[in-house]
Amino acid sequence: MKIETLHIFPQYPHAHLVAYLHREMTRVPPTPRRAVIVCPGGGYHGLSEREDEVVALAWLNAGFQAFVLHYGICEHAGNYEPLVEASLAIRHVREHAAEYNVDPEHILITGFSAGGHLAASAGVLWDHRAVRAAFGEAPTRMGRPDGMVLCYPVITAGKHAHRGSFLNLAGKESSYDEQKEYSLELAVSETTPPAFLWHTADDSNVPVENSLLFAGALSEHHIPFELHVYPHGIHGLSLCDERTWLGNPALLSPVAATWFSHAVRWAKEL
Repeated sequence: MKIETLHIFPQYPHAHLVAYLHREMTRVPPTPRRAVIVCPGGGYHGLSEREDEVVALAWLNAGFQAFVLHYGICEHAGNYEPLVEASLAIRHVREHAAEYNVDPEHILITGFSAGGHLAASAGVLWDHRAVRAAFGEAPTRMGRPDGMVLCYPVITAGKHAHRGSFLNLAGKESSYDEQKEYSLELAVSETTPPAFLWHTADDSNVPVENSLLFAGALSEHHIPFELHVYPHGIHGLSLCDERTWLGNPALLSPVAATWFSHAVRWAKEL
């Protein structure tokens, strides 16, 4: 395995990308691998270590090239910086596909909670004015993911919102109309990539309606998706097993832990 820290955002020095790459055998030309970019959660005010490197290593062990996006969480209210950083990260991996031994047509993005909102934003808002402005003359589709794996994602600014995430995104004094600009179930279109979603039915922090609303919007626009709703589990389960439990039995769920094998199968079939 090779680990590289990539400072690819000169305009956003607080953000960086970490690559977790296979050391390929040298006797034969390596077959390009699918890639996954991981966005940890944290309510847009922090980044969860439990949804960071440990998740990237799980994808690496499943045969993918993995990257973790450490996106900006300071001084970005109302200006779409995290979205731009995610889009630039996707474009970077696609432009350097040969260097990273990545299949440029199979670059996925995954995220947890608020990181799930960011991952979904990259898929839904890939042609947003802020992304186009950051890309300049480059084709904006270079920053569009080929698929999204959304783990108990923040989606809606409406009745079932995780309000803190939207206040951090739009500003502490923002109105509902301003927060609604980030409500992703309202922005799904025919150009949104396919998605895999999972949630727990009794998530008391980010209600399951977030995933249900997004899946409904995908269905309405004929976008392929797979949705798993597990009956029980607290918010922030991550991999649901001993790799991410930190001694807290509530973070262990053998039933919900099946999400990862399902997501790997879905990503390989995409």
